[in-house]
Amino acid sequence: MSKEAYKQRLVTLRTQMEMEKVQKKKDNEQYARLIKGITAPASKESYKKMKVARAEAHDRRIEQLKREIERTKEIIKSLK
Repeated sequence: MSKEAYKQRLVTLRTQMEMEKVQKKKDNEQYARLIKGITAPASKESYKKMKVARAEAHDRRIEQLKREIERTKEIIKSLK
């Protein structure tokens, strides 16, 4: 791939990371509303576990994107 293609990939990865952060925030807010509205303790606990699992999934994806951004930066640097 050309240097310009890697630069475009970098822009795309950064956009994906920002979108993932926004989605994480929306999911957290949604689960917070669900937890607040539930009265059954078992359901409330279940939603809390789902909220944590979903947040961890978002965090893993964000870290994956960060690593990919760093790899792409290294490739661009090596092309100079």
